[in-house]
Amino acid sequence: MKTTNRIFRITVMLIAFTLSYYTSFSRNLIGQATRTNDTKPALPPKGFSSQYAIVNGVKIHYVIGGHGTPLMLVHGFPQNWYMWNRLLPELSKHFTVIAPDLRGVGESGKPQGGYDKKNMAIDLHELAKKLGYKKIDIAGHDIGMMVVYAYAAQFPNEVNKLALLDALIPGVEPVWSQVKAQAWWFGFFIQPHSAELAEGRMNLFLEDFFPAVSFVQNSFTAREKAEFTRAYSVKGATNASFLWFVFDQDIKDNQEFCKNKLAMPVLAMGSDHFAPFLGDHVRLVASNVKDCLITSSGHWILQERPEQVQKGLLDFFMEK
Repeated sequence: MKTTNRIFRITVMLIAFTLSYYTSFSRNLIGQATRTNDTKPALPPKGFSSQYAIVNGVKIHYVIGGHGTPLMLVHGFPQNWYMWNRLLPELSKHFTVIAPDLRGVGESGKPQGGYDKKNMAIDLHELAKKLGYKKIDIAGHDIGMMVVYAYAAQFPNEVNKLALLDALIPGVEPVWSQVKAQAWWFGFFIQPHSAELAEGRMNLFLEDFFPAVSFVQNSFTAREKAEFTRAYSVKGATNASFLWFVFDQDIKDNQEFCKNKLAMPVLAMGSDHFAPFLGDHVRLVASNVKDCLITSSGHWILQERPEQVQKGLLDFFMEK
């Protein structure tokens, strides 16, 4: 009964998000003219530098700074490395922080294919190797969560600790089917002409998408919104990022991965208004799971409740 009630609450929240998003996005897409964003890329904070590497046949942009154990932070949709900007100064006091742009967005390459999460994880694994790291800590949010799960599942002996933030793992039931059935944007992204519809209008798309899955409204700074819009307005980025949502291969891969539960410590950090199910969900694929519920927050936990996220990550990754 407890599980049924939880799924019911999740379904109600997703329906509300979907109705709000669909109404607002449709109105803007039809009623407003196309606008472009010509801002320059955001600069990394003091002590960080912007770098590039060719790995797994693709150019990956990343920012790096700090000292200590390597900690890789992986963004999701529709953000880039800059989603971590508020946490980088403090995290860099304790870790060498690497925050890449996933293939398909911002200053990273945008090839025609290779967007299954298993392959995107190989991009990051090769980046870690190129930087000289044999073993890392790693965290991911949204699509990035799916990528870092695939990283840990493929290279379990090369991950010290893993943090999975506010999303879900494709193919892991019962939550996967419940969420996918209600999150209409999953279906929208894979329609043949959806990228064409959004191309050149990402400012409008994101203007509606951010509040649709927020609890704390207006939590993004003007600079954050400008940077995320810019990163997804770079030529080829809209189409490439939509390909992240083609989950067919991910489902097959994850169903194989979960036959062997992850043994390293795993943090399940979900928000109370978007992914309260995350701890139970992650326990289906990992045996050593710690819960961290971000309270009074929607999906954008880094912007809505950065203090809670920072504390949760530091407590987890610094615990001996």
